[in-house]
Amino acid sequence: MTGSHVASRDYRERPSRLTGAVVWTRVATGGPGDARPVLPDGCMDLLWTEGRLFVAGPDTRAYVPQNMELVPGKAIVGIRFRPGAAPAFLGVPAHELRDQRQELADLWSAAEARRLTERVDDADDPVAVLEAVAAERAARAEPPDPVLAHVVASLEAGHSVARTAAVLGINARQLHRRSLPAFGYGPKTLARVLRLQRALALARDGMSYADTAAVAGFADQAHLARDVKELTGVPLGTLLGG
Repeated sequence: MTGSHVASRDYRERPSRLTGAVVWTRVATGGPGDARPVLPDGCMDLLWTEGRLFVAGPDTRAYVPQNMELVPGKAIVGIRFRPGAAPAFLGVPAHELRDQRQELADLWSAAEARRLTERVDDADDPVAVLEAVAAERAARAEPPDPVLAHVVASLEAGHSVARTAAVLGINARQLHRRSLPAFGYGPKTLARVLRLQRALALARDGMSYADTAAVAGFADQAHLARDVKELTGVPLGTLLGG
């Protein structure tokens, strides 16, 4: 699952040996927390749960886990790739997976997907084996466009799309065209998602909503409230309280 997570008993993550990626595990408990939304973060994930390998595409809105993902005691393991990194690994443009959860067999050959699923299913440590599978695939894939890392860094720093394009020596239309297959949407949407993540991190650290809005790059607190509601489906206070 993609999205911003707060540490909890049912969710754990650690840095992956794949550059910039994170390995995470979540176990459904049967409680109300299972259905908490997964928030947009610009990332894409390769996921495994017993008998199934699938991909979470880049989200433009909060994703609510489905019943098949909420079986109490059942683990979901994921590798979350930094923005722009997964399409080269998957061999699929990000915009084709936007707001989708797609079976790996629909993206790669059915035989390869089945072989990899069985390999992880049979492992004593599915987390380590899923990471090994991803590392093997990544080693054979073309590396991501190096420009993408600069785009993400610039937008994460709060710079405008226009400034980002100018620093890279391309125009806004070219930046948009290169962003779609890499991030799943244009740079304005990516900037909005990354700004949301900045704001949530600040607010969770105890910063006031007014100061969070100013530091994260919103026009004012009302702008912050609107964006949070539009991107996550719930008010900021409810989101942080949950």
